Amino acid sequence: MARKIILDVAVTLDGFIEGKNGEVDWCMMDEEMGFLSFLHQIDTILYGRKSYELWGQFHPEPAHSDMEKEIWRVVHSKEKYVFSRTQKGTGDKAIFMNDHILEEVNKIKNKPGKDIWLYGGSSLISTFISLGLVDEFRLSVHPVVLGEGKPLFMDIKKRLNFKQVEARTFSSGVVQLIYQWDGKE
Repeated sequence: MARKIILDVAVTLDGFIEGKNGEVDWCMMDEEMGFLSFLHQIDTILYGRKSYELWGQFHPEPAHSDMEKEIWRVVHSKEKYVFSRTQKGTGDKAIFMNDHILEEVNKIKNKPGKDIWLYGGSSLISTFISLGLVDEFRLSVHPVVLGEGKPLFMDIKKRLNFKQVEARTFSSGVVQLIYQWDGKE
């Protein structure tokens, strides 16, 4: 059976994944959410170029919590693919992909291994949705309204119907919604 591509993303009540200046300071890291468990469910991370430049090689400061340090240690142990129209080649930390996204991603999905995390950003998310490549949406809805920013769903030209798999509420006020989508609508 092919591995699943899981979009796991934090989103505001008004549907943004970043503020207007790229800020994500509203995003809570809540231990109850079991993010480390999610990271152990995957072995591959898919990034857009900008997201990779911002977060793909991020290392926490000494002042960060032990949990955050452990999360980043586990993130950096994963195989990473970066989708970019401009940057080419393979670094020691990531493989860059430029063309034939559908074919290349299906090759990755059909390799043996664990599930795959579609990290983002928003244009890569939109591309994957339009190609029918996202199998599961894990949306962690944070109790904040930004008013403006980068929307989760951009350039979607058709209706998408999902099947709810799970909904969990955490003491922080975050609600995690998990949906499956077969991409065939």
